[in-house]
Amino acid sequence: MPDVAVALSGGVDSSVAATLLAEAGHDVVGVTMDLGLAGSDATDRARDVCAHLGIPHVVIDLAAPFADRVVRPFADAYAAGRTPNPCVSCNERIKFGLLAERVRQLGASALATGHYARIVREDGHAWLERGADSAKDQSYFL
Repeated sequence: MPDVAVALSGGVDSSVAATLLAEAGHDVVGVTMDLGLAGSDATDRARDVCAHLGIPHVVIDLAAPFADRVVRPFADAYAAGRTPNPCVSCNERIKFGLLAERVRQLGASALATGHYARIVREDGHAWLERGADSAKDQSYFL
């Protein structure tokens, strides 16, 4: 049973996160969200990374909820003259909502991404802060 799931796109950042966690001795599983995006080769890249690292790879089908909870509200807002950021909705509703729920069902107690930010823990609470290197910070994305 994995203790850490890595949201694995097959890109460099998430691949390095998976590598570092595996090298640190964690039982890692790579998870890739299938968002129903035609022409995406992310699943193949992520599968190759997992094979190279010798860790399991799981594809989680989130295409329908992604369409309902991110794409449609984005299109509606855009048609109404607003300029929404779909990544904000996706992070809240899909990545750190449904995906986090699904990785818990796989037995993982943590979900990692390749984003560069800091997690601060104090008095039983945790929150994100900007990365120590402001040139690399990706906390705004999360």
